[in-house]
Amino acid sequence: MKALRCFSLLLSLSVVTALGDLSRPQNLSLQTLNTQYVLHWDWADDQQMAVNGTLTFTAQYLSAFQSRKAAHKQKWRTVCADVSERHCDFTDAGLNYWGIYYLRVRANTAQWFSSWTNISFCPDKDADLGPPSSVKLTSVKGDLEIVIAGPLSSTNESMKTLVQDMHYLIQYWKKPEDYKKAEVLKTKNNVVTLSELDGSTWYCVRVQSCCDFYNKTSVFSDTHCTRTEGQTPYWQIFLYFLLSLVLCFLLVLLVWFCFYKVLKSLKSIFYPNVQLPAHIQELWSPDSEKPQLLPPDSSGSVCEHLDVISAEMDTVTDAQSLNSEDQDTSAPSRHGSGDSGFNSTEEDFSRHGAVTDVQTDDVCKTNRKHTEELHNGTLELCA
Repeated sequence: MKALRCFSLLLSLSVVTALGDLSRPQNLSLQTLNTQYVLHWDWADDQQMAVNGTLTFTAQYLSAFQSRKAAHKQKWRTVCADVSERHCDFTDAGLNYWGIYYLRVRANTAQWFSSWTNISFCPDKDADLGPPSSVKLTSVKGDLEIVIAGPLSSTNESMKTLVQDMHYLIQYWKKPEDYKKAEVLKTKNNVVTLSELDGSTWYCVRVQSCCDFYNKTSVFSDTHCTRTEGQTPYWQIFLYFLLSLVLCFLLVLLVWFCFYKVLKSLKSIFYPNVQLPAHIQELWSPDSEKPQLLPPDSSGSVCEHLDVISAEMDTVTDAQSLNSEDQDTSAPSRHGSGDSGFNSTEEDFSRHGAVTDVQTDDVCKTNRKHTEELHNGTLELCA
């Protein structure tokens, strides 16, 4: 029995000695925004860290409900184990927004560890409320319409589902003035219309989130400015009129230019600008005489009387000449009858001449017909 007591005393002394070798973390604080929670702490014994080797930290949490149980039944959940940083992110630890928790941190080395430093935390009460996630400002018929999107949680859920009494505080002022002279509007609506404003005037707006139950207010959102509608000055109306005239004139000029280019292209395709030779252009001039294949006064036949002796007549004549020569050699007595031979020749000539005249008339008629057809064709060509 005495031996057991001595062993327990030695164990307790060793634990105290181990705990006393390292100082515990100090100045625990939480940096929060909506449902994002980061625990920070300080540890200033740098000399001890150099002596004892590498220093790390361990952070845990316990719900208030579990803290009511006996010490051996309490289930502390570790979020950061042996981290060298002096902060620990509890955002994804699954803390309930309306719950109460205890957070604790201790320092560790390879052989020693310090005592725990605790801090209590209630997100609904202690977590900071963020500003609206977006603010849109538009001018509608002389009024300003403000569309507000509430702050978002770490899971992109609207904080209005967690903070039931959350509302917005709207500040708006004229742009030349300072925000210190701004008018304030309190509302729970996400769409707000500001009326009774000056026309054609610039206004600036910023919004913050508020919770009256714990008296929490967020920082203001970014400032948004826009110009209200109003009656347009006369000089602006005149200027717009002139601009519209200039634009219309330029548009018409552009259309006309395009039409002219297209027309010119079509003309160059279907009516090419090719110069005819000079001797052909003279024929088409109004002062030039039309080409005529027939004389102007030729109304009848263009054929003159031709005396044509056929080849047959020439053959007969040659034959007669040869016979005459034979007769002259064989019967010289016949030389005396030259008149009769001459008369015979005249008779043959007159007979063949008559035939030739008939043939000549036929040829003239045929030539006259061809001439008329050629003349008509020429006239049609000239036309």
